[in-house]
Amino acid sequence: MRVLLDENLPRNLALHLPGHQCRSVAESGWAGKRNGQLLALADPLFDVLLTLDKSLPYQQSLLSGTIAVIIVRARSNRIQDLLPLIPECLAALESIQPRQVIRVGVLSTLKTD
Repeated sequence: MRVLLDENLPRNLALHLPGHQCRSVAESGWAGKRNGQLLALADPLFDVLLTLDKSLPYQQSLLSGTIAVIIVRARSNRIQDLLPLIPECLAALESIQPRQVIRVGVLSTLKTD
């Protein structure tokens, strides 16, 4: 799976997603792009956007392209808060379909979408 790591995730998260081709938004030269523009740029090159932005599917339509989104619900974007969610991320990457949104990691301090 070709995975784009959003700006709100650490680049070294890619090391924990074996078997997938991962690049960060910054590595792709898209730092600072708004979500709609980012999705348009990423759609032909990536299968999945991995992000912490839980509002993205409500702000952007995923119907015009094929990119899917995995929203990670973590306490923070620090690697130690993200690592426990890697098994869920890997499982989501195995089953996700085009234009689908999957949420991983549920914290009692976060509101459900």
